[in-house]
Amino acid sequence: MGKIKKVKNAIIMGAAGRDFHNFLTYFKTNRNYNVVAFTAAQIPYIERRIFPKEIAGKRYPRGIPIFPEEKLSELIKNLEVDKVYLSYSDLSNQEVMEKAALVIANGADFSLLGANATMLKSKKPVVAVTAVRTGAGKSPTTRTVAKLLRRKGLRVVILRHPMPYGILKKEIVQRFSKLEDLEKQNCTFEEREEYEPHLLNGFVVYAGVDYAKILEAAEKEADVILWDGGNNDLPFVKSDLHICIADARRPGHEVSYYPGFSNLMMTNVVIINKVKTAKKSDIRIIEENVRRFNKKAVIVKADMTKFVDRPDLIRKKRVLVIEDGPTLTHGGMSFGAGILTAQMYGSKIIDPRKYAVGSIKDIYKRYGHIGKLLPAMGYGKKQIRELEKTINRTKCDAVIIATPLDLRRLIRINKPAVKVNYELEEIEGPSLHGILNVFVRVMRLNKIKNRK
Repeated sequence: MGKIKKVKNAIIMGAAGRDFHNFLTYFKTNRNYNVVAFTAAQIPYIERRIFPKEIAGKRYPRGIPIFPEEKLSELIKNLEVDKVYLSYSDLSNQEVMEKAALVIANGADFSLLGANATMLKSKKPVVAVTAVRTGAGKSPTTRTVAKLLRRKGLRVVILRHPMPYGILKKEIVQRFSKLEDLEKQNCTFEEREEYEPHLLNGFVVYAGVDYAKILEAAEKEADVILWDGGNNDLPFVKSDLHICIADARRPGHEVSYYPGFSNLMMTNVVIINKVKTAKKSDIRIIEENVRRFNKKAVIVKADMTKFVDRPDLIRKKRVLVIEDGPTLTHGGMSFGAGILTAQMYGSKIIDPRKYAVGSIKDIYKRYGHIGKLLPAMGYGKKQIRELEKTINRTKCDAVIIATPLDLRRLIRINKPAVKVNYELEEIEGPSLHGILNVFVRVMRLNKIKNRK
């Protein structure tokens, strides 16, 4: 008589996105596992929730609790956990192994799920845009790709990497087609930063929790699905064309961060971005790493052209610079388009740290590398009010808003403010226009073959 196979108790470590996707694609109906908890990290205010029974399914009639990652050791012991699955992104290889060591030291196995276990297959052609690190330039690249595909007569629907930070059962499938939809769904700053530019360009965006349902809905109104990645995570949908962004100002990160390194290995196209403000030696390091680990990838060099709506307000003035929050926090950047714009116009950058209040003050303590910048953090109404207060307390002549989201629409700023917009500028290598032409020709040829 054979041994009865023991159901393994599992914890999924996440940050409200990849963790839920991995559960739904791999664990939900897998009777070899009992998921006893999620843990949450990176994003504030996402722990101490319940992954609801309405999404978790009949095997989990009470839903699944979500705990702070700091409780992982005691959870492993108290819940008799056999395996822990790391399911979030933009961690250094060292950080991944530190988490593995913690899990192993507490008696559980440590695991990562592969692409085949979690990638959905679409009925429509898919272009995926990913990166090796947060803040490398996915957003302007995705906008460029979307416009180029539309010019070829294709209906493009964008699937954005998940950011379900609210009431999960209300965010199973989210569709955004106009700015008012952002208000209706109580989107955070991070969500608005990613969705708003696409909506202003006339594209429909889908996001949420259950990407099988999201993909099915998007396919009904698309000729092409465009995956807009988050952080440096892998695509949730298997792509026909994969474009990965590397950051010329962070050489070596393309091979030392999880899972961005995997993106570099599997991609068709590598765009080395921000080359105008990077050292030539750093660009060469990235080129050598691409050739070493992905010989088939096409390399394109690019930068981001910056546009300021009222440059007269900041020229040689004392300015507060506001940059994208996630890029500065878990993305690890110490400057971005806002600082470069201030330098371009001879502005004096005012240090906002002594004016910071509440959770904004805490951000500076946690991420000491940020320096004389203000991260645009807005996870909830309380934090938005604290951001507003920090801005208005800062003694300066003007504010530079260098986030994808125009903060002037959401908060009251008591001093002149300018908006920096940036778009991808191709510098060297095969053009995205040409690369997408080949993709579209193959796509249409396959469609003709399928008809026959």
